[in-house]
Amino acid sequence: MTTVEQMLAQVLRGEDWQALVLTGSYLLLGAAAGAHALLNKTEPRAAQVWLFICLFVPIAGAAIYFAIGVNRIQTRARRLHEPLRQGATAPRLSQESLARHGQYLVIGNRVADMPAREGNTAEMLFNGEEAYPAMLKAIAGATERILLCTYIFDSDQVGIEFVAALKAAVQRGVEVRVLVDAIGELYSWPHLSWTLRRANIQHRRFLPPRWLPPFGYVNLRTHRKLLLVDRDIAFCGGMNISARHVAHGPSGREVDDIHFCLRGPVATDLQRLFLDDWRFAANEILPLLTHEQVLGNMLCRVVPDGPNEDLDKLLFIIQSAIATARESILIMTPYFLPERDLIVALQTAALRGVEVGVVVPRRSNLPYVDWAMQHALPALVAQGVRVFRREPFSHAKLLTVDGRYALIGSANLDPRSLRLNFEVGVEIFDADFARAIEVVIRSDMTGPEETVSGLAGRGRLRRLRDAATALFTPYL
Repeated sequence: MTTVEQMLAQVLRGEDWQALVLTGSYLLLGAAAGAHALLNKTEPRAAQVWLFICLFVPIAGAAIYFAIGVNRIQTRARRLHEPLRQGATAPRLSQESLARHGQYLVIGNRVADMPAREGNTAEMLFNGEEAYPAMLKAIAGATERILLCTYIFDSDQVGIEFVAALKAAVQRGVEVRVLVDAIGELYSWPHLSWTLRRANIQHRRFLPPRWLPPFGYVNLRTHRKLLLVDRDIAFCGGMNISARHVAHGPSGREVDDIHFCLRGPVATDLQRLFLDDWRFAANEILPLLTHEQVLGNMLCRVVPDGPNEDLDKLLFIIQSAIATARESILIMTPYFLPERDLIVALQTAALRGVEVGVVVPRRSNLPYVDWAMQHALPALVAQGVRVFRREPFSHAKLLTVDGRYALIGSANLDPRSLRLNFEVGVEIFDADFARAIEVVIRSDMTGPEETVSGLAGRGRLRRLRDAATALFTPYL
């Protein structure tokens, strides 16, 4: 007889009031958690799994669900009034831009809060050797405001250098705000928030976990990486602040990455996004610094995404770009765990003759993600999607279509990024920039390529391990 059956038998016989209380708590918590899962999980498989856990794992099942299974939050409707994005009025685009990029603009015009804006520039910055000096130079030259958001802010040589630059900015009268993810800061010790506090730099931790009920939103993290300086300088991409991105770090460069410096009106919309997040995390309203000076000829759009009112916006954008492709779809991502709808979109593109190339690490920093990815690859490769392995590990997130459209930002192609994390993407409608991204991706399409026979030839135990790990894909 199981523990639950024993408890019920004792209760029915009236022998144990403690068992009565525990059983009542188990039934109430399990029913409440199960009902919440049924009402809020849009994927039937996820709802089924959580319902089973809530009802058949006494007490702990409901606790686990409320700790990591509640994956939606309202950042603006509950905490923010009159969000700053309402001021992001759509500018009138030139006829040339509409004629050249109209097919890529349609979905974004409908799902994104931010308009596409002309007059921008974008520059690729490779690894910490290029990105960090440019970022530090911008901080040193700031005269009004510095806004920094990052997932990982290590307390190593690079992190301390950034703190010193931010402290110097504060001392010369620049307004500085730093938003660090509360889980991301745990990657290093001592935690950077302590160093920021000692430096008198205003900062907040995004959704700090609570270790006592209510647990809060442990699984919902900000994965955005933004540095906004004054009115029209922005750095965006996937690069955290860590010595792992520089060759002169303690153990040499462990991670390749590409960051981007954006200038022009697009920086204003990235500022709007940060100010929304800051108001949510710090309950402080900061004014928007507007100065939408035309600095180039690129058309760009900011696409926020997260487990809030922005859910699935990046997924809509990505699938729309894939559906629009006529010649090529090239992707580079560190973690490739596409859900079924994205797998079908890539398969369909390959079947209609579009070149579909995906570059992934030969070995990432998360072995269990590699195992789950291995399980997803055979279905793609069998339909003509070409998958290439890259070494060393690259953390870059790049997508380009037909050498005319590019999507950059912080999101990986996995459920955690596209359904759990707060992310940001930037669409860039510029042929020269898109071709430059294409060159970067193609330079890594010379490594080992996955084949149907090679994937099928893996040992049975490895395939079993990969399939079992793939069951947990939504939370990897």
